[in-house]
Amino acid sequence: MTTHAFEPIAAVPLAAGARMHALIEQLFPIPRSITGPGFRDTLDILEETAGPMVRHRFATGEQVFDWVIPDEWEIRSAWLKGPDGRTIVDLGDSTLHVVSYSEPVHFRLSRAELEPHLHSLPLQPDAIPYVTSYYSRTWGFCLPHRLRESLPDGEYEVHIDADLGPGRVEIGEVTIPGRTQQEVLFSTYCCHPAMANNELSGPVVAAYLAEWLRERHPSPRLTYRFLFMPETIGSIAYLSRFGERLRERLAAGYVITCAGDTGDLTYKRSRRGDSLADRIAEHALRHLGEPHSLVDFVPVGSDERQYCSPGFDLPVGSLMRTAYGSFPEYHTSLDDLSLVTPDCLAGSLDAYRRLVDALEANETWRNTAPLCEPQLGRRGLYGSLGGSDRRRDQRIADLLWILNLCDGSSDLLAAAERCGRPVWELAPVCAELAAHGLLERVG
Repeated sequence: MTTHAFEPIAAVPLAAGARMHALIEQLFPIPRSITGPGFRDTLDILEETAGPMVRHRFATGEQVFDWVIPDEWEIRSAWLKGPDGRTIVDLGDSTLHVVSYSEPVHFRLSRAELEPHLHSLPLQPDAIPYVTSYYSRTWGFCLPHRLRESLPDGEYEVHIDADLGPGRVEIGEVTIPGRTQQEVLFSTYCCHPAMANNELSGPVVAAYLAEWLRERHPSPRLTYRFLFMPETIGSIAYLSRFGERLRERLAAGYVITCAGDTGDLTYKRSRRGDSLADRIAEHALRHLGEPHSLVDFVPVGSDERQYCSPGFDLPVGSLMRTAYGSFPEYHTSLDDLSLVTPDCLAGSLDAYRRLVDALEANETWRNTAPLCEPQLGRRGLYGSLGGSDRRRDQRIADLLWILNLCDGSSDLLAAAERCGRPVWELAPVCAELAAHGLLERVG
């Protein structure tokens, strides 16, 4: 067993958070949707950090359970001009200004005819809303409500230069093979335009987690799979093709989203509520020592609702900061680059790193000398002199707890919970006892 010196929580430097924030800045202006060149450009950029990325493609018209893969959409330009010829909104100013999947249009119409195609938020009059119409043909513009109310009567010119036709939904997959077939899934989405926290913080943290994992655990015990997909249709399509493999091999999974704002960490449990994913996340958060909250599964939210659908019921939760829909900037232009901070991105990455360390540490062990305590002193595991060295005392306590609790009937995480210690700090102790023939792996 390879052991590691686990870093303290401060090990993720702000410099790493700054690099993540810079990547978000790079990705922010790309016109993304669930298909199209903007989505693929985003995958190309993420691949530079995450590592080699296999692309899974699902063609327009392909049946994926109860859904059908939609047409591909490519937007090139769009604008709305007022009666005086001045431009009111322009895609070049914000990719949120156009309803995602708008049909191509170019004609003139009255203010009354234009009204049904305008979208704004009366309660957030300075925000541009995020609006989509993937499966019903229409077109529209999104704009601040204050601007919408100021529009005069008269003739308006609308222009949307876009293509809608046969294409594909695409999913990027980064795999870090392990020594076993048991898998851990990290799933995130990169299909929303111009939103920093709800959209880009997830894939950026996932990409940096993949990079770190390859360096930290070059030969991990578990296989790690990272998915970068369009939300909802992507997870449904992936499960239609690879769901049985996940059902057979998945030990734990997490949806990474909303990872950059200044809110406390939040863990949303899997549908099961007590899966390994849940136990690991709750254990890691407790030992991180940061404020956090735990919430039970509900069938609304992000892609965890697909992984946890009753036909699959996979052990997938979601670790985030402020949950989607719970911050006022959600799904608006207010979710901008100022909403995510380098230190919060770094903190989220560190929390996910702890999950990996906990998962890698969590094996099942059996005491090979269970009849009373083995004599540790003659094996050099117990000093001949007493004292008050707390570090030494903690090490001896760890040795004795492991020998007492590791009887082959439960995993190391259960032992760590019983004795109140981080599981990643007990793994090297298990390796030391195993080297002296006092502990053996089970299964």
